[in-house]
Amino acid sequence: MNEKTLVIFKPDVLARGLAGEILSRFEKVGLKIVAMKMVMADENIAKEHYRKDDEWLLKKGKQMMQTLNISDGDPKKYGQMICDSLSSDLRIYPIIALILEGHKAISAVKKLVGPTNPEEAMPGTIRGDFSHDSYLLANINKRPAINLVHCTDDSKEVDREIKLWFSPEEIVSWRKPDEIINYRRGK
Repeated sequence: MNEKTLVIFKPDVLARGLAGEILSRFEKVGLKIVAMKMVMADENIAKEHYRKDDEWLLKKGKQMMQTLNISDGDPKKYGQMICDSLSSDLRIYPIIALILEGHKAISAVKKLVGPTNPEEAMPGTIRGDFSHDSYLLANINKRPAINLVHCTDDSKEVDREIKLWFSPEEIVSWRKPDEIINYRRGK
């Protein structure tokens, strides 16, 4: 199943000089770059990118309150604080937005990137190898966890996210020479 997925190298990737090393991991598994650009994230796009529904806001807000031992307050408000913080953090330095394409690209990228929480990311994943943060430290310092890369969670979100960051003219349809080998058919 060939599909596209959005990946964003967050500001910390460029600040730490990790873009090439991280990009090569996606290429090494056979994913194809069909769009890529470096930009200063627009405030409205960043806010729309991190727009979440009430269910997400409540769940994440409750988690944040539990991490910080806060017993009273509106979990939805804390969830929105997370979104606002993520949106703001996305704009501190340039980002690289890219679209990768390949067989089950969404799950392949998620496997390479690792869990959102850097503490749960195993060695060998991007977050496990290059992030050393925790939700507790991030919450204490009133910033998002530094997990370096955004990747689309599922096929329901991919079209919305791609349209947010790229126009159709910026997406290039092409065939990599190794696709002939990687996706060959038997006799």
